[in-house]
Amino acid sequence: MSDTSTSDIIYTKVDEAPELASASLLPIIQSFASAAGVSVGTKDISLAGRIIATFPEALSADQRQTDDLAVLGDLVKKPDANVIKLPNISASVPQLVAAVKELQSQGYALPDYPESPSTDEEKAVRAKYDSIKGSAVNPVLREGNSDRRAAAAVKKFAQNNPHRMGEWTADSKTRVAAMSGDDFYSNEVSATLDKAATAKIVLETADGETVLKEGVSYPAGTVVDATYMSAKALDAFLAEEIEKTKAEGTLFSLHMKATMMKVSDPIIFGHAVKAWLAPVFEKYGDKMAALGVNPASGMGDLLARVKDEPEITKAIADCREQRPPMYMVDSDRGITNLHVPSDVIIDASMPALIRAGGKGWGPDGKEADTNCVIPDSSYAPVYDAAIEFFKANGKLNPATAGTVQNIGLMAQKAEEYGSHPTTFEIPASGTVKMILDDGTVLHSHSVEAGDIWRSASARKAPIEDWVKLAIERQKATGYRAIFWLDANRAHDAQLIEFVKPILEAQGVSDKFEIMAPREATVASLETITKGENCISITGNVLRDYLTDLFPILELATSAKMLSIVKLMQGGGLFETGAGGSAPKHVQQLQSENHLRWDSLGEFCALGESFKFLADQKGNQKARVLGDAVDTATQGILDNGHSPSRKVGEPDNRDSHYWFARYWAEALAAQSDDADLASHFAPIAKALADGESDIVAELAAAQGSPADTGGYYHNDPDKVAAVMRPSKTLNAIIG
Repeated sequence: MSDTSTSDIIYTKVDEAPELASASLLPIIQSFASAAGVSVGTKDISLAGRIIATFPEALSADQRQTDDLAVLGDLVKKPDANVIKLPNISASVPQLVAAVKELQSQGYALPDYPESPSTDEEKAVRAKYDSIKGSAVNPVLREGNSDRRAAAAVKKFAQNNPHRMGEWTADSKTRVAAMSGDDFYSNEVSATLDKAATAKIVLETADGETVLKEGVSYPAGTVVDATYMSAKALDAFLAEEIEKTKAEGTLFSLHMKATMMKVSDPIIFGHAVKAWLAPVFEKYGDKMAALGVNPASGMGDLLARVKDEPEITKAIADCREQRPPMYMVDSDRGITNLHVPSDVIIDASMPALIRAGGKGWGPDGKEADTNCVIPDSSYAPVYDAAIEFFKANGKLNPATAGTVQNIGLMAQKAEEYGSHPTTFEIPASGTVKMILDDGTVLHSHSVEAGDIWRSASARKAPIEDWVKLAIERQKATGYRAIFWLDANRAHDAQLIEFVKPILEAQGVSDKFEIMAPREATVASLETITKGENCISITGNVLRDYLTDLFPILELATSAKMLSIVKLMQGGGLFETGAGGSAPKHVQQLQSENHLRWDSLGEFCALGESFKFLADQKGNQKARVLGDAVDTATQGILDNGHSPSRKVGEPDNRDSHYWFARYWAEALAAQSDDADLASHFAPIAKALADGESDIVAELAAAQGSPADTGGYYHNDPDKVAAVMRPSKTLNAIIG
């Protein structure tokens, strides 16, 4: 691990395919940056790294490592922060357990993850692990709001080389199903605090009062929400949709975010597993519970636990025969939509289905129309509106489509994504109350056992910063700008009370529209269909969803987005795109030594990071580097040097060679800095002269299984050997 205490730029060490790609790309970045006096260090925010940092008392001195996430959490609150953040695993429980087992096999004496903690010690261990699972990283690092858009080079390439889109027909049976009441949307209440306050959350039952959480502090001006989803209503909805799906002859699918919403969504996922296997749970529920079955862990875990129980396995097979066919993650391997909670992530799965013309893969390996079940109705209308739009108008044409940019409210754990510590599965019927320190009951809900109650908040400073960022972006582009806020939703109504006065005070009210998500979706699709551009100004969850939906329709992927987080204290966080397909990429590398991960997102973030550094520290050489990165990125696209999906064809390592070459050539050719031009001229020549040897050496590496020394916690030396197989390239780069 590099010493990053004095590094100009921090490049995060993460997981899966992005981390493997870093072994090839980062040495190039560090070599080129050093020529401009720029140091690039690393910090480990990988799942394995976070696990190791959480249990120092269980490990030997040489196994321990610092809590780099905490270090970065402090750094992003400082004006000189400059962080390039790659996508990391937002761990579900099955992923967390797998990572722990791998580390244990490598000699790390970590405690097991307690599925059902009973002792105080087990509860303490469980609490530590629970702090790691889900999206533990992003809320810590995102001390600013989000500016996400397609880089100009990427958008131009997509228009000149349009990707394949599935055909939409008016008679498509694909639809979105959401609850019509008693969900988070319909039960939400919200208030803006006029002074700083500390709250406690209590459950009052016939047996007395239970404190669910206390000491929750809010500064003045915070918007505080509370809501719940009825377990009975959820179960009735799921049972009804399973039957409707069978009658309609479509695939059944569930679309959740069990990683980011790490408390509520796994519970909902578990309800879906129970609904799907309802007859089995009715007859064998007690026996399965004794075997350790937890529906929230998915059918994959369930099937593994009952494999030696022929009566139960037969009952499951019989039940599945009576169910509609299920949307599959992997038809060939029998991996269903309900196998693992983290396998189907709504912001990636729904856009992919929409791009495919409303088709999902069934158990027979064929595409079919699909019932897209999204229980909570807060954001389901976005996908429903998109599907109905394409049924009526046909598929989007990427060659002529405009673009949808996004300004997202996410700083300081805004909205639902900050609700993990204040989300509860209610143990007994009663009343949940949020009580302020002066005795005021801020929010109150009558609930039943099994209901899912949660509170979320958004602070005043991030909200005001978000509106300011939207004004700046609209002024810079002149694009149509829409705040995606629903006046009929409690939380959004509070945000509108912030937005309107700021727009009026700045004299720009006429430049912005405010629409509920359904209407905003239609307006945005109408705009880009005409070849025009617009800006979506959204809250945290919609930021996440839309910056996959529109890029996947426009560009075929969200991994190539430019994602800039303008940190509120003046620093910069540059995110490199989505990592949703990363597991499959790792599997292919391990079996065939071919990595199809595309580092275009890293290239885009790198250029912005260098240019930000130039402004931040007055290092004009860094600006020259950043401008040359843009030229190199354009060269990769224009000359077709992005990775191929097939073994034996150019992969991620080849694209890095071409990136280094185009970057060096751009630096050698520029006239803004003679020293840099002189330094990179021989490097550019060596990279060009060595092309045939480098390409041959990279090609020779492919085809056989690759040993990386682990999945979650790999061996750096083994990874370097796999990802840097060209001796010629290595000799030039160093």
